Amino acid sequence: MSRRLSRRGVTLGALACAFFPASLAWGGTYLNRASFLIAGALREGAYLRARFSDRELARVTQRVAQARLEAAREMAVPKEVVLAHPHLLLVLECFVQAAEAATKGEVERFLQYHQKGLDEERTFRTVLKQLGWVLPD
Repeated sequence: MSRRLSRRGVTLGALACAFFPASLAWGGTYLNRASFLIAGALREGAYLRARFSDRELARVTQRVAQARLEAAREMAVPKEVVLAHPHLLLVLECFVQAAEAATKGEVERFLQYHQKGLDEERTFRTVLKQLGWVLPD
């Protein structure tokens, strides 16, 4: 009986591998990580924009944004989305620069980098779509 169950397990495992290739799983985890990083950047950027005069908030936001950028620089990138990854880095870099501008009270520079980050996020999504991937919400 246990031998029969063991064979079924192996058969089911082989079928699962056939239906869910590694690249799908690998691409999915990258997309989850990218979505997580972008969602944080967008949320914090909007929060800081509404509270621009709070310099201490800007300093904290800059440190968090820098950590997020470093995490994205170090994460594994599957070959299927390698062309899109530089755009993710640009999104996160823009939000670091926007937060830095806020620490100095530079409204115009903050707004420029904030908008540039939003624009680059759209570019990232577009490139992913061209590669056949969609960023989860």
